[in-house]
Amino acid sequence: MRILRFLLLFILAIFVLPAAASLIHWELADRPASWRDADWGRSGLLPPAESQADAAIYVLAARTGGLKGALSVHSWLVTKDAGARHYDRYDKVGWGQPVRKNAYPADGRWYSNDPFIVTELHGAAAERQLAKVEAAVQSYPFNHVGDYRIWPGPNSNSFSAHILEEVPELRTALPSNAVGRDYRPGFFAIDVSEDRRDLHVTLGGLFGFAAGLRYGIELQFLGLVAGFDFADPAVKIPGWGRYSLPLS
Repeated sequence: MRILRFLLLFILAIFVLPAAASLIHWELADRPASWRDADWGRSGLLPPAESQADAAIYVLAARTGGLKGALSVHSWLVTKDAGARHYDRYDKVGWGQPVRKNAYPADGRWYSNDPFIVTELHGAAAERQLAKVEAAVQSYPFNHVGDYRIWPGPNSNSFSAHILEEVPELRTALPSNAVGRDYRPGFFAIDVSEDRRDLHVTLGGLFGFAAGLRYGIELQFLGLVAGFDFADPAVKIPGWGRYSLPLS
């Protein structure tokens, strides 16, 4: 009983209370009433494609809409060939054909929320990975009508996580509040990254842990993530995401 009580208190303190605080904070903020009222236009985060000759690869994310925005971001992929005058954007969505190409502006707001850059490559480094990124998009296994589940996945973040796993040269993991990034099919999965820098263990994307250079140390509970990043010191708080720690 003592162990069970400790476990319940641990879950309450580490996962439930931070997530509840994020929900309250989100509800008090001014948000669009529906997707029709939201701003989906360019945010200006990325430079115009025609202004840069080099190839580029970006993974972007922004808080999603409705109540789920209190706990999660939506993520997507943006690519540009060398010399191209336009970006290509890939998202997974919850209606129709799941993976969409150029359905929104490359750096468009998501439900009025400004995006941020998760990772980026430019120039020769990006050019070397473009074919591999395209192959990862094509190999994504959940790209049929009905292959979307908001929780625990496969959702938009499951798609972006697949890209990052297939292309470790992008050198990052999705933000800790990208709910669905830890989804794996089946009851149990254990993965070691291609470059052997990260270990990921999950029970259906609901419970698990991760450790390594990209993930730091993470505990996962019902899609919520708590942890610590050692490479770039930060704490990961369920619902809130990553908060950098001052180095001095």
